[in-house]
Amino acid sequence: MLTASERRRAISGGALSLAGIALFVGIAVVILLAAGINSGGHNPLTDPYLLRVLQFTLLQAILSTLLSVALAIPVARALARQPRFPGRLWLIRLMAVPMGLPVLIGALGLLGIWGRQGLLNQALATLGLSQPISIYGLAGILLAHVFFNMPLACRLMLAGLERVPAEYWLVAGGLGMKPHSVFRFIEWPVLRGLIPGIAGLIFMLCATSFTLVLTLGGGPAATTLEVAIYQALRFDFDPGRAVMLSLLQIVVTAAILGAMTLFPSADDHGLTSGRALRRIDGQLRGARWADAALLLAAALFIGLPLASVIVAGLEANLLKLAGQAIFLQAAITSLGIALAAGLLAVAISFAIIHARSVISADRKKSRSLRSLAATLTGASSLILLVPPIVLATGWFLALRSLGDPSRFAAILIVVINALMALPFAIRVLEPAYAVHRRRTARLAASLGLQGVTRLRLIDWPGLRKPLFTALSFAMALSLGDLGAVALFGSSSLMTLPWLVYSKLGSYRTNDADGYALILGMVCFLLTIAGTVGQGARDGEGKQDD
Repeated sequence: MLTASERRRAISGGALSLAGIALFVGIAVVILLAAGINSGGHNPLTDPYLLRVLQFTLLQAILSTLLSVALAIPVARALARQPRFPGRLWLIRLMAVPMGLPVLIGALGLLGIWGRQGLLNQALATLGLSQPISIYGLAGILLAHVFFNMPLACRLMLAGLERVPAEYWLVAGGLGMKPHSVFRFIEWPVLRGLIPGIAGLIFMLCATSFTLVLTLGGGPAATTLEVAIYQALRFDFDPGRAVMLSLLQIVVTAAILGAMTLFPSADDHGLTSGRALRRIDGQLRGARWADAALLLAAALFIGLPLASVIVAGLEANLLKLAGQAIFLQAAITSLGIALAAGLLAVAISFAIIHARSVISADRKKSRSLRSLAATLTGASSLILLVPPIVLATGWFLALRSLGDPSRFAAILIVVINALMALPFAIRVLEPAYAVHRRRTARLAASLGLQGVTRLRLIDWPGLRKPLFTALSFAMALSLGDLGAVALFGSSSLMTLPWLVYSKLGSYRTNDADGYALILGMVCFLLTIAGTVGQGARDGEGKQDD
């Protein structure tokens, strides 16, 4: 449907985007490798400190993954068994909040409940128990990871359980199967196919965790690779150690990504005759009470820290904080970086998607085009292989020869945040783009619309909403990021997350709570703005189909 020149432009745009990503990531990796060779080729496995950090990184990731998955299974089963549970829809929506919440705000909420002066320790003190619960160290890291990752695992498992054909439950009811038999023969086969992929994703998130460990780690004994990289450059200024830690981090993430590709994809039984879902294993009185207690506990576990952020933030003088010069500087800087990173992420995502679509539509594509399409598919995974703090470290070392690296900090943070948002932007845009092309390609070709005219009359009206959704999500992700900013943040480059963290580090918790609430509200409004009209669009799609 496209002319030869349009095909060339689309493929060139995708190739240039790929080259830009590979160049930015490649320079950082090459600098790290060169610095590692120049340091004398020191073996990190013979350094007790590096080995201890690696061991703790893997230990906390394994334990966090096991706890998140193990706790998600009963919660997901309870939600699947009780489709008429009061507030069920709101609980499912509540589970989506930690996924889009800036990690630093979630950490503050957990401190408000589990911290030394938190709600739980205050309740224990009232009962005469003077020994406080400490959230710092390994226990706090595990708690925080479960808070963020258990809802994610639960939603993914629930989606799989809800796809079980209704006929299965009809047969189970006819056979009078007990709850343990239902789990063994119906639910567990579904969960067994989902758990490896979910566990791999959570393990990756925990192994590359930075902000939570930085906030709740509690010292050298509870330090992960990414935090150790930050400390080596920010406090010790030991580039050699930072390089070895960065290379270790790349090896770890590469091993995790490689292992994840070995997991078999989950079987999707799908719906057969479209019968209404009706389960009888959750209708017994004992099962209803047990499920209700479990869902209430899950709601409190997720909801109380979020409520704590709101209550603590409202106790601060928000008007005074919002009027301070340092807040205005941080807000302008954060919004500017977020907008630039969001626009860059959307532009690169669209170029990659458009190029892949054009190549896949070519029935006589050459081997080089097939290779380009496969490489474009994996382009967004580079940020998973080389995490933001590692990219920042490589570029920090590369720019030292030009003087103070902080002069280039804003540009680096924009590019790193854009790459970090790339997988999410592609996930939002690609389905919408595919549907739009199927609906409008023949019409545009029959009318002879090309180039800017086609973009103005056909593509922009049809893709405006998904583009805005991807932009808002990318901006929210950039606004809440502390990774790259932590390495370059200073009084001359102050962002909202760095402002919250600096106030927290100087024990001005009241100010930190107020700024955290403002940051959370901005991210929440961006997320809501990105979903405006989504329901109507989905409804239109169903009607058209």
